[in-house]
Amino acid sequence: MTGRTVYIVDGSADFREATRAWLMGAGFDVTAWGDAGEAIDQLAGGACRHNGSCACLLLDLRMPPVSGLVVHDALLERGARIPVIYVTADADVAGTVRAMQRGALTVLEKPVDTGELDAALDSAFADRSAAGPVATAMPPSPAALPDEERARAHARYRALEAKLAPRERQVLGYVILGVYNKNIADRLGISIKTVELYRARGMAKMRAGSVAELTRVMITQRA
Repeated sequence: MTGRTVYIVDGSADFREATRAWLMGAGFDVTAWGDAGEAIDQLAGGACRHNGSCACLLLDLRMPPVSGLVVHDALLERGARIPVIYVTADADVAGTVRAMQRGALTVLEKPVDTGELDAALDSAFADRSAAGPVATAMPPSPAALPDEERARAHARYRALEAKLAPRERQVLGYVILGVYNKNIADRLGISIKTVELYRARGMAKMRAGSVAELTRVMITQRA
C-alpha cells in the first residue's frame, strides 16, 4: 500500500478500468465503484474517514440515475470529507460552478488529460484543507489595509492563485484585460466552451463573485 488512495465513482466501466490501470501504474492504491449508492455507503461508512491528505475521490459529474453532485452532497451530509476531483464527458459552466461551490478541486473533461489529472492529484494530496468547501473570500484592496493585514491578504491571495491550473491562469489573465471569450478562444486555439469552463473553474477557485471583483484583486495583489 502506498498510503495514497484514489476512489473512483463513475458510471463507465471502460473509464473505471482505464483510469484504475493508469493510477495504479503511477503508484496509487485504487478502489472503484460503478454504483453510486454502493459508493456512498462504503465511503460514508468509513472508507474515507481518515486523514484527508491520504485519499481523494474521482467523481463522475453526470452518472445516471443520480449525478455526482448528489453523491457529493450525500457524503458531506454524512460527514465524509474528502478532496473531490470531478470528471465529465458533458461539461457545462453551470455544472462546473455547482461542483466548485461544493468544494471540488476542479472539473476535468473526458477524455481526461493525464497531465491535468496528475496536477489535480498533486493538489489533493498536498492540501488537507481541500477536503471541504473553502470559506476564504477574495482579499480586500491592499491600499485599504495596514501593513500586517496587507501581508496576510496577499498571502491568502497567493494561496488561492496557487490552485489555478496553467490554462486557468492564462484565461483569467485575458479576462481581466477585458478580452471576450471568442477572442480568447482564437488566441489559445481552443473552443469557446472550453474557455467558458476554464473561466468558471478559475473564478470559483479564486472565490470571485464577478469579473470586476476578480480584476480588482488580481491587479492590486500582483502589484
